[in-house]
Amino acid sequence: LFVWNRIKRNYYQKGVKHFWLDEAEPEYTTYDFDNYRLHLGRNSQVGNIYPALYARGFYEGEKREGENNPISLIRSAWAGSQKYGALVWSGDIDSSFRSFKYQYQAGLNIGLAVIPWWTSDIGGFHGGSSTDSEFKELLIRWFEFAVYCPVLRMHGDREPHEFPIDNQVEGTGAPNEIWSFGKETFDILRKQVNIRESLKSYINSCMNEAYEKGYPVMRTLFFEFPEDKASWNIEDEYMFGRKYLVAPIFEFGKRRRQVYLPLGSRWKDINKGSIRSGGIWINCEAPLDRIPIFERVDY
Repeated sequence: LFVWNRIKRNYYQKGVKHFWLDEAEPEYTTYDFDNYRLHLGRNSQVGNIYPALYARGFYEGEKREGENNPISLIRSAWAGSQKYGALVWSGDIDSSFRSFKYQYQAGLNIGLAVIPWWTSDIGGFHGGSSTDSEFKELLIRWFEFAVYCPVLRMHGDREPHEFPIDNQVEGTGAPNEIWSFGKETFDILRKQVNIRESLKSYINSCMNEAYEKGYPVMRTLFFEFPEDKASWNIEDEYMFGRKYLVAPIFEFGKRRRQVYLPLGSRWKDINKGSIRSGGIWINCEAPLDRIPIFERVDY
């Protein structure tokens, strides 16, 4: 209540209705958790619930002011955070293909923890140069993946930094809009934005399902196909809701990949229009402007 009253006076009453709460671990100078004390006890005993209570403070404050659907962008979460409008993102991550694959894994795991609203910094946060061809490819592959994530969001501290503005201590990162990386990249990202727009009603249905049943929006294959033994071993594909199978590209320069189609359904190749029965592996093209996406015909 103490914190919210100050937020209310300095932000909410001035028109700010949603908040980027950022670090909610809390942040530590030294990772010696047993030496930190919180109001509820030693950090080693109660530290994990800090993010949920942090989000709760803002959520309940806004509810008292009459807001119907408070939502906060937050860097950390714990079991129950979803009750308090927590839109979780994975933090200031590295701009690399290695880090990109970690985000895929993080998104699936947080969904299984019943926290459906999740996102990552497309292209990573640290180290991406707006003039580097490998980074542009990473950005494109990450964006193609993010189209089929619960929340699509551009963010990052791009290089090269510009000169400080108004006596700032640090320089300002380079532009990070979809048109900031040249025409070829822009044309591909614009195409992906249009795909995302076309999925709005479907994404709403996935969010409703998450609300009513607790189902994740990003799903492991075994969540949808528990009887298919092969689905339990797939580590580079996922389901977006019940309808779409997504096969991201996690390597620089890769233009083809193997895709497993789960047993028990028929699958339409969105890029080619062909339909196949599941229970098979197929070799798919993956040119820079698209990744393999399959629609579940009989879902």
